[in-house]
Amino acid sequence: MTTSHSNRLLRHARPQILARDEAASAAPVADLGTLPDWDLTDLYPAPDAPELQADLDTLSAACTQFAKDYEGRLATLDGPKMLDCIERYQQIDVLAGRIMSYAGLRYYQNTTDAGRAKFMGDLQDRITDDTTKLVFFSLEFNRIPDDRYAEVFAQDGGPARYKPVFDRMRAMRPYQLSDELERFLHDNSVVGAAAWNRLFDETTAGLTFDVGGDTLGIEATLNLMTDHDRARREAASQALAETFGKNIKLFARITNTLAKEKAVEDKWRKMPTPQTARHLSNHVEPEVVEALRAAVTAAYPRLSHRYYRLKAKWLGLDKLQVWDRNAPLPTETPRTIAWPEAQATVLDAYAGFSPKLAELAQPFFDKGWIDAGVKPGKAPGAFAHPTVTTVHPYVLLNYLGKPRDVMTLAHELGHGVHQRLAAAQGELLASTPLTLAETASVFGEMLTFRALLAKTTEPAQRKALIAGKVEDMINTVIRQIAFYDFECKLHAARAQGELTPDDINALWMSVQGESLGDAFEFMPGYETFWTYIPHFIHSPFYVYAYAFGDGLVNALYAAYEDGLPDFQQKYFAMLSAGGSQHHKELLAPFGLDASDPAFWDKGLSMIEKLIDELEAMEA
Repeated sequence: MTTSHSNRLLRHARPQILARDEAASAAPVADLGTLPDWDLTDLYPAPDAPELQADLDTLSAACTQFAKDYEGRLATLDGPKMLDCIERYQQIDVLAGRIMSYAGLRYYQNTTDAGRAKFMGDLQDRITDDTTKLVFFSLEFNRIPDDRYAEVFAQDGGPARYKPVFDRMRAMRPYQLSDELERFLHDNSVVGAAAWNRLFDETTAGLTFDVGGDTLGIEATLNLMTDHDRARREAASQALAETFGKNIKLFARITNTLAKEKAVEDKWRKMPTPQTARHLSNHVEPEVVEALRAAVTAAYPRLSHRYYRLKAKWLGLDKLQVWDRNAPLPTETPRTIAWPEAQATVLDAYAGFSPKLAELAQPFFDKGWIDAGVKPGKAPGAFAHPTVTTVHPYVLLNYLGKPRDVMTLAHELGHGVHQRLAAAQGELLASTPLTLAETASVFGEMLTFRALLAKTTEPAQRKALIAGKVEDMINTVIRQIAFYDFECKLHAARAQGELTPDDINALWMSVQGESLGDAFEFMPGYETFWTYIPHFIHSPFYVYAYAFGDGLVNALYAAYEDGLPDFQQKYFAMLSAGGSQHHKELLAPFGLDASDPAFWDKGLSMIEKLIDELEAMEA
């Protein structure tokens, strides 16, 4: 279907933002050591490099020739000729991906730089124009009769290894529009969602917050939400609320427009629910997502509600305010972790699992594959961007030296390692559905946490470490399912008419008390905090992938701790599979099945055990 086709060729312009909402931090801090910058020359030497112009020319010619050779003929191709066709299409994908990866990564280094924004926008326009010639490919492919499709993919010398890609594409057949409409949507994409996404990104990056007389950017202000000084945390929260409130009409307009645009396209495609497109792209059944959601919401009382009551007691408070949610414990000693120590911590933890894992992560530090420092206009949060399978991934961080920043490093390196291993599948098969894309990242965090815990014997430090991990898991599981519920409510409400800022605020608050529990009071202004979360804008319903990944990893880690034979070998095989297998096939060697509701309870029980340990420390 064309929107997925278009998004695949242009996805590199907008890297997946993979950090959780409060996990990253960013404000200039001394004594961090030398923080690495990206070296993008592995993609192109410079924006005006002749290599880039040559690839643009090659891409344009390749699209024209591909359409000339194959349009109207796909159903007539035998197995070997279909393989040639698919591999030519894959090479076009690599070319477009390389170009847009370079433009996108330069842009995210400084989203407020008009020249970088124009460079990316111009390239996106040009590639959209060139790849319009390819819109026929998925449309025509999906019209191949089932018996002919099965025959061609079964022939000797045919494209059998690519069948998972096209099985997923053909699952979209019921929602495919006419060729003319699909071409229109493809051409219109650069002035539709992509344009609103850029407006959101540039607006968010340009926001300023007055915290006690200091003018800070969004990441620096969010970082203060984990400050030891409660007054600073409160001041940051109030500053966030004030600025979000001043910009609430713009954020509501962006949200209304994108939700309506999605609803219109879903209506034309006859999608049964707003969530259907995400489930299809994730190659996950709706009932599996609902089993996850039901398990997590049922666990709110025994996980987040229970934990935050404990935290209120530790902080000596009758009620927690929003600025206490991610506060460090009073017994936790403030500590800045320099970059060399963070690198050693994560690599040692990875090596403790397998030397191969550390070897795969090492080049990120040595070869300019990480951009870690805080810079004006730099994209907030953190992500790992795969670029294309013929190059390598890049990791973006906003590193401040807090323990959570070390965990974010472990998380994003997990993505990077996963992307490196999956690259051997080739461009079409390497891409992993979002539900599985979080596996290696969350597993990397778990390895790092367990390695640190094993070395920590002092009770107060151990308590702080476990509490930090519980909070990360609550942010990853509880918060993200609450976010998913917010999105479900928002899209259902938007179907009834335009939403005022107060309408959206009310939907946001309806999930906050339910998920966080009775330990909290919510300050005036907190109702606007939905405004800065990029997933709602860039990737509707993305957020449940975090909870899926955390539950999956908890179950995987339990199997690892139980001594499942050949676990490391099975783990690397799973990551190397990329998107070539369904989650049932990938989890079967571990004796796990995500369609079993008990699977999710097994993952949630790991969080519960950590809270049990914290409660036992109080006895």
